[in-house]
Amino acid sequence: MILLGSLVLSACISGGPEWYPLSSLDLAPMRQGWGAPAKNMAVEGKPMTLGGKRLENGVGTHAPSTMWLELGGKAERFTATVGVDDEVMGKPGSVVFKVLADGLTLFDSGVMKPGMQPKQVDLDLTGLSKMLLIVTEAGDSIDYDHADWGDAKILATAAPSTMSAPAEDRVVLTPKPLPTPRINGAMAWGVRPGSPVLYTIAATGERPMEFRADGLPDGVTLDSRTGRLSGSIAKAGEYPVVLHAKNAKGVAERTLMLVCGETLALTPHMGWNSWYVWENHVTDASMRAAADAMASTGMIDHGYMYVNIDDCWAIKPGAKDPLLSGKERDERGRINANGRFPDMKGLTDYIHSKGLKAGIYTSPGKLTCAGFVGSYHHEAEDAARFAEWGFDFLKYDWCSYEDVSGGHGRAELRKPYELMATLLKDQPRDLVLNLCQYGMGNVWEWGKEVGGHSWRTAGDLGGSFEGIASAMFRDGFGLAERAAFSGPGGWNDPDYLLLGYISNWKGSTSPTPLTPNEQYTHVSLWCLLGAPLIFSGDMTRLDEFTLGLLTNDDLIDVDQDVLGRAGSRVAMDEATATEVWAKPLSDGSVALGLFNRGEFEGTVKARWIDVGLSGPRAVRDLWRQKDLGQFADGFEAVVPRHGCVVIRVK
Repeated sequence: MILLGSLVLSACISGGPEWYPLSSLDLAPMRQGWGAPAKNMAVEGKPMTLGGKRLENGVGTHAPSTMWLELGGKAERFTATVGVDDEVMGKPGSVVFKVLADGLTLFDSGVMKPGMQPKQVDLDLTGLSKMLLIVTEAGDSIDYDHADWGDAKILATAAPSTMSAPAEDRVVLTPKPLPTPRINGAMAWGVRPGSPVLYTIAATGERPMEFRADGLPDGVTLDSRTGRLSGSIAKAGEYPVVLHAKNAKGVAERTLMLVCGETLALTPHMGWNSWYVWENHVTDASMRAAADAMASTGMIDHGYMYVNIDDCWAIKPGAKDPLLSGKERDERGRINANGRFPDMKGLTDYIHSKGLKAGIYTSPGKLTCAGFVGSYHHEAEDAARFAEWGFDFLKYDWCSYEDVSGGHGRAELRKPYELMATLLKDQPRDLVLNLCQYGMGNVWEWGKEVGGHSWRTAGDLGGSFEGIASAMFRDGFGLAERAAFSGPGGWNDPDYLLLGYISNWKGSTSPTPLTPNEQYTHVSLWCLLGAPLIFSGDMTRLDEFTLGLLTNDDLIDVDQDVLGRAGSRVAMDEATATEVWAKPLSDGSVALGLFNRGEFEGTVKARWIDVGLSGPRAVRDLWRQKDLGQFADGFEAVVPRHGCVVIRVK
């Protein structure tokens, strides 16, 4: 007999089966929606306790989580005690434990909540090759979903091992743009009377290309070589402008509704933000490099417009790095940039010279999230400073305003954003305002009222599909009640696109942890929701796969559709973890997303009746940009693990 903690292991001298505790295995491949898996403890590092009984062995995790195990046909039995850890007693946690092996469901706990008695698992694994331990969030948010695989162990003749999820090829689905001209991007764009106009016609096709515009309002001119509109419009109104693009291969035209009035952001913002790749290492040089890449890679030709600095550009009080320290404000009380940004006006001029727009970041509190100077009690000076520098976009992050807000009532939540929006309207140029306050107080219900053009619907996504799935399918993607508040002039913002190379929070970058299928799902969700498409990976390391994700014009058309309706779920099968989502479009067609959140390939069917359609309908595969023909009453597809198929139905 071999004693390990309180667990007795039995082994035969002849090489018979042994008990292998789950906690003795390498947990690095295990994935979960929050925190890190804990050996022999609950997920927050406290003693593992279920039903009032302390367990010495097991794995504490947080829904949603997955653990793949290689059994190799040498396992005989799996036992465990499962439940929600007592550390969240009285909280609204809820989870479901599942055990799958070789595609078969061997155990399903049903919904388990804090305070419920744990359930026993005892399964025959004879002859099975691979096992998958799953904890789902039971159909609601992941709050307090502290799940324990208590006393979990496997009886086997050879040690099992954890493994990564099945590998996937990085298949580029988006076809390369044709050499003939195609005009892309939004079909509506807003500007205030008297504000500078800067709009670059997004067009793919062989260069050189010549541009023409019919119906331009007085005060606006077009550079026929670059396709850049500039000037200003004195008189409010709607101006349908017919855009033309011509090259040696052909011609294209498209109508842009140029709307001069008080409403900006008529379609969701498209661009790039520095945070998830450069975080506190951002510099003037990295911003200029991002602008260069947005132009040189052709992202600008698909409608991408904003190049936005996030946190860490201002002075940092108490910083030892001389580049980050210095005088916080000038003699007029206007905020100063730190030494990494020696010429903010020069930076915005450079970005504008590329036909792009520039964005900046601050907080209504005394400090930003990373501890740099915020705008508290200097809101007017900073709004004027941002306009003086030439910025076109402001991300306003709640952060340390928590310390001075006086509470989380709706009045306190509205106050700083309403103030900044009013001040921005007094500036001689347009600044789009992003309310970054993580969905507090149902911000979607009042964000537009206080002058916001987009608002975060939840916290940061993190870098995992589990985080995206829980935030989007369950929280942010549970937008049926929020969809009515998202539309032209104000958009639900579920955070950035975490593709390509992103920060590993160790001072360097690494490839996104999202699998290829998960990346397709990520972009598809954002387009169906009509969310801002703000990429936050390394602009200087864009490969063909990542560019294909970012520049599919059929998907971008869904996101930028002028009707501005957010998608919503129309069908769901919890047993197979498959869902169908629909977004109505301005031409009467419907975009449908067929999603598979499950761990195995499965068939997903979209029925026309579920989206108010009937009779034969033409279907187009949007990722592949391919017409698939007529379908009588619906469309079904085999969808890979964590993957999707997106179609447009006419």
